[in-house]
Amino acid sequence: MATVAIVGRPNVGKSTLFNRLVGKRLAIVDDTPGVTRDRREGEGRIADLSFTLLDTAGYEDVYDESLEARMRRQTEAAIREADVALFLIDARAGVAPMDERFAAVLRKGKTPIILVANKCEGRAGQGGLMEAFSLGLGEAIPLSAEHGEGLGELYDILKEHFGPTDDVQSADLSVPDLDVTVQDETDEDDMESEEVEEVGPPPAGSPDRPLQLAIVGRPNVGKSTLINRLLDEDRLLTGPEAGITRDSIATDWVWRDKHIKLIDTAGLRRKARVQEKVERLSAADTRRAIDFAEVVVLLLDANDMLEKQDLTIARQVIDEGRALIVAANKWDAVKDRAGQLQKLRDRLQTSLTQLRGVPVVTLSAIRGRNLDRLMEEAFRIHELWNRRIPTSRLNAWLEGMVAAHPPPLSKGRRIKLRYMTQAKIRPPTFALFASQASNLPDAYVRYLTNGLRNDFGLDGVPLRLNLRQGKNPYQPKR
Repeated sequence: MATVAIVGRPNVGKSTLFNRLVGKRLAIVDDTPGVTRDRREGEGRIADLSFTLLDTAGYEDVYDESLEARMRRQTEAAIREADVALFLIDARAGVAPMDERFAAVLRKGKTPIILVANKCEGRAGQGGLMEAFSLGLGEAIPLSAEHGEGLGELYDILKEHFGPTDDVQSADLSVPDLDVTVQDETDEDDMESEEVEEVGPPPAGSPDRPLQLAIVGRPNVGKSTLINRLLDEDRLLTGPEAGITRDSIATDWVWRDKHIKLIDTAGLRRKARVQEKVERLSAADTRRAIDFAEVVVLLLDANDMLEKQDLTIARQVIDEGRALIVAANKWDAVKDRAGQLQKLRDRLQTSLTQLRGVPVVTLSAIRGRNLDRLMEEAFRIHELWNRRIPTSRLNAWLEGMVAAHPPPLSKGRRIKLRYMTQAKIRPPTFALFASQASNLPDAYVRYLTNGLRNDFGLDGVPLRLNLRQGKNPYQPKR
C-alpha cells in the first residue's frame, strides 16, 4: 500500500485533512498552532483508492536541539518514508515566507510533491491559490479539508502517482488507529443454557488481531522513550520537556513473531492543574486509548513512584476492565532497589485493594533493560484476562465455598446461592444467581471474589461478580 505524508507549516489544516481522509476524528484539531508534534499514521481512503496516511508536525525552519527542531526532523523522516507528499498551504493567508523556505527544501528531495491549497471554500482563497504558482511546484489543487471539497481532484492526482498494485478494492474498509473490538463471549440472557463450543477470535499477537498495548502515566516518566526503545528507532518525539506527546500514537510492531499495536499517550495530570484546551483534548484522547486497549502499562518514575495521580490512572484502567501492568522506569538510577520495590508493592496492596496481585516490572527504557520481561508479562496477563472457566467447574467450586462458609440469614431465611456461570471474558465477568441477591453482604461477595482469584489463578486482572435474583415461579406475571 502506498504511503502519503501531509506536510506544511503550522496551522494550515494538516490534521483536519488527515481526519477527513481516514474518516475518523483521530488527530487532535485546534486553532492553536503546533498542536501536532508526533507523526501519526492511519489508513486513508478516497473512493476506491486506499493508502497509508501520515500526519506530521508543522514545519519550523529551526536546526538546533530545541523541540521545534526535533519536530522538523520527524517531519523530514515522514517525507523520506512517503511515496508522495501533500504540501498544504493556507489559501486564505496566502503564500508565507515559511511556505517558500519549505518548498525550496521539498524541491531538493526525491519524494514527489502535490501542492494543495487548503481553505479554498468561497472566494477568500482565490488570491492564495494564484500565489501558489510562485512556489515552483506546479498548479495547486484547491481544497477545503473542513468541508470535504476538492477531494475529486485530489483523487485524480493521487491515482496518477500510484501504480496498479496500490489500488485497493472498494470492499475493503479503513480501520482507525486504535480500533479494537472487545466482544462479549456469552449472551447474558442465555446464561443458564448448556455451554456450546464456539470458534473463538484469532489469538492475540496474530496478524489478524494484534495485541493492543497502551503505555500511560504522568508527564515525563518516559513513555515515548520506552516505545522508541522497543521499536529500536526514533519513532516518537522525546526530550526533557514535560508534556511533549499530545496525540495518542499507535504503531505496529512485531515481538518474537507476535504482532502488537503499541499506543503512546499523553501524560495525565490532575484535572485541577489542566488549564489549556489542548491539554484537555490530549487527556480525553488518552482516556480513549485506555478504553480501546487490551493491556495497559502504567509507567512510573522509580524515583517518585505511585503518587496520587498514578493511583487515579490505575483506578481508571481497572474501572474500564483492562489488564494492568505497573512498570517502574529509570530503575538504574535507584539506590535502595529492594526497599523501593517493597515500598511499591506495599502501596499497591493498600491502595488498589480491588485488584490484588498486579504485575510489577522494573526497567530502564533509556538503557533497554528488562524490556523482554515487560512483554512477557503483557502476554501472560492478557491470557488471564481472556480466561474462561467451565460452568461445571464454577458450580462445583461454589458448592465448596458455600459448605466452608454458608451465606448469612436475611429476614430470618438463609440466602441460597443457586447457580454460577461466566458471562463474559475480557475481563472475566461472572453471574451468580441467588435468592434475595440484593441482601447478600458485600463482605460475602468479597469472600467469593477472593476465592475466584485464589482457586483459578486470576490474580492481577479485574474481576466482576454480578448478582442475579432468580424469578419466583409463584409470583404473578405483570
